[in-house]
Amino acid sequence: MSNPSISLVHQINPSNAQNAALAFAEANLLKEVITPIAYDPNAPVWRSLNWVPKKLKLSINNELSRRTWVSSQGFSIQNYPLQEIIRILLSRTRLAPRLGFSYGDLVHWVYLCLDRQVAKHHIQGLNAIYTYEDLAATTFQEAKQQGILCLYDLPIPFYRMTSNIMRQEAENFPEIAPAIESIQEPAWKIERKEQEVKLADHIFVASSVTKNSLLEIGVEPEKISVIPYGGPIDYFQPQPKTDDCFRALFVGRVSPRKGVHYLLQAWQELRLYNAELVFVGTNMFPAGWFEQYQDIYRHVPSVPHPLLNQYYSSASVLVFPSLVEGFGLVLLEAMACGIPVITTPNTAGPDILTDGVEGFIVPIRDVEALKEKLEWCHTHPVELAEMGRAARRKAEQLNWGLYRQRLATQVRSLLKV
Repeated sequence: MSNPSISLVHQINPSNAQNAALAFAEANLLKEVITPIAYDPNAPVWRSLNWVPKKLKLSINNELSRRTWVSSQGFSIQNYPLQEIIRILLSRTRLAPRLGFSYGDLVHWVYLCLDRQVAKHHIQGLNAIYTYEDLAATTFQEAKQQGILCLYDLPIPFYRMTSNIMRQEAENFPEIAPAIESIQEPAWKIERKEQEVKLADHIFVASSVTKNSLLEIGVEPEKISVIPYGGPIDYFQPQPKTDDCFRALFVGRVSPRKGVHYLLQAWQELRLYNAELVFVGTNMFPAGWFEQYQDIYRHVPSVPHPLLNQYYSSASVLVFPSLVEGFGLVLLEAMACGIPVITTPNTAGPDILTDGVEGFIVPIRDVEALKEKLEWCHTHPVELAEMGRAARRKAEQLNWGLYRQRLATQVRSLLKV
């Protein structure tokens, strides 16, 4: 096979999809990227936002900035923006609930429309199609009929694992159950997820926990490749800590799925001297629940991503006790800043760090283990600083270049080129 051709489909442009596209472009495999919106603030079509009220314009710009695809390799980017623009407008103007649509309904609609467009217009003549969860069912059906390789990227654990873990959490903590995610997906969406996995010729995941979620449902091990994401070592850099306060930092959505309630219990029981617990991220707990602990933490609801470096660098350790996570990018962000981490096996922790070297891995829901590791970090500042240096070295090894190399090599092997 000469000059094999792959197209990549994604609804926005997270760093993993950007680097997957770049990996295929660097390997001379990529035909095009298909996405709802590839935002270019200088393009004439987006200048029409100047006519929108200033507050709404800012809100829309913030949303669109997450869809800025950069085609430095000169590959084609195909857009289907109509549904996504409607979704953004309905969501940002709060018209959606008045019209009987939930936020999830609109997101599902965009996914379904993009999947149908790709199946109808974008797979002819391809050797492979590379697409992501909830975007693949119709595309894979059509691709199978044309003998096209179906490559599936599952960035989070398969829904059955997540649903089981979070259902248990709702039973254990009924007072926070309203904030617990992924207890029940719509039946039609579950059917699509199951169909996508069955139709996929090969599945790419970023962590062992996601691989295990597939093995549990009978997917053959040889059908799965684990390729961890890259550390943002250029974007995040070590900076001097400016005080002697022991600071435990959490970054991400402050929610039950992230294990925040276990961290709060551990911290409350420890009562460490000259110590501070800081949460950076949106509070997703039911109204009033998180605030009952406000005397033991400091909360920063929202921080622009470029400013996160200073929060990481002010910390002694990042604590990320998530119950289920496809890949905790915050772990590599903290490690890139030279900050050791405490996390669980369900976050990609075992794939990117060695327990006791760059940080610690504790079981999910284990308050006593969290207390033990936090207390050790508090009482061993010299050893903790060495852990931080080791964390930076590991982040430098696990860079995006390595991710792209591994991905391209595996895809070439599947294509037999």
